[in-house]
Amino acid sequence: MKVDGQAYRSLWFDEASESVAFIDQNKLPHSFRIDHLQSLEDAAEAILHMGVRGAPLIGATAAFGMYLALRADPSPHSEEQAARTLLATRPTAVNLRWAIERLRERLRQTPGPERTAIALEEARQIAEDDVKTCEAIGDHGLTCLEKIWKEKSGKQEALRILTHCNAGWLATVDWGTALAPVYKAHRAGIPIQVWVDETRPRSQGAKLTAWELAAEGIAHKLIVDSASGHVMQRGLVDCCIVGSDRTSASGDVCNKIGTYPTALAARDNEIPFYVALPTSTIDWEIDDGLREIPIEERDANEVCEVSGITAAGKMETVRVPPLGTPAANYAFDVTPRHLVSGLITERGVFTANPTELSLLKKQLNRE
Repeated sequence: MKVDGQAYRSLWFDEASESVAFIDQNKLPHSFRIDHLQSLEDAAEAILHMGVRGAPLIGATAAFGMYLALRADPSPHSEEQAARTLLATRPTAVNLRWAIERLRERLRQTPGPERTAIALEEARQIAEDDVKTCEAIGDHGLTCLEKIWKEKSGKQEALRILTHCNAGWLATVDWGTALAPVYKAHRAGIPIQVWVDETRPRSQGAKLTAWELAAEGIAHKLIVDSASGHVMQRGLVDCCIVGSDRTSASGDVCNKIGTYPTALAARDNEIPFYVALPTSTIDWEIDDGLREIPIEERDANEVCEVSGITAAGKMETVRVPPLGTPAANYAFDVTPRHLVSGLITERGVFTANPTELSLLKKQLNRE
């Protein structure tokens, strides 16, 4: 994707500095800053404090984090410690574990002197694969949007899509998951208008999704999270597309907090509710998403404080509730599979049910 006309990925290996470059998402949308990871500790810090975020991007960052650890110490002990450090950063997004396991499997087949070079090669391949995967998600999602638009064309000015949180190119290495079909549709000439949920408490929709859509020239309007049901009731939404941080083998979807009530509103108003995700986000070891997916609880200050830019152009953080008011900060919720219209993956669009997903698993295992 492009920023001010220049193509960027959210994460890449910088040959000149021999470091891992990334767009610092904590600085957006008011400041575009590229930072660098030089060590395992840098990678873990970026994941934990959400300089990088989004399940696919977390996985790619973790893979580079493993490489940085092995560059400093290529021993098996260093590898084990690095994996533990990274896995402890954020418990919900399964791509973190998936990427580490994929890289470690490659290392098991690698002689000692080659471990560091192979770790870098595999981390770079994970990033490249993510780009191809997300573009394929966009292509399959485009077919869903084209079908809806054909039914609506002539009746309204644009295809109206509601999304929650940020599942665009900033949440992946490039293209995105939920926004990839939106970008594809826009470039195919379908007029698009996106309702952007603000996504409290960290406001990824307000800060990141709005920034991405503006850069791409896609019409959009920001709404508070609790307004999503209202715009659906008023007939102002044609479909919803969200991402996923972990999807169970039965089709339950764990995504940013607030996704579940959005899915409930969509079902009540008979609006398609799609989830876009790479197959690496499916946790084949979990059947009951509500009972088995661990839900990350973050610092309560994220709920109690808001940050933004003042009229004078200065970044400020202020507290909203009274001092001493306790807060709970659940980062994710689980949407049961019966509320999901379809899972848009790089392999196609699947029904969110155990039978169809088991067929997908068999297909993946054969390759």
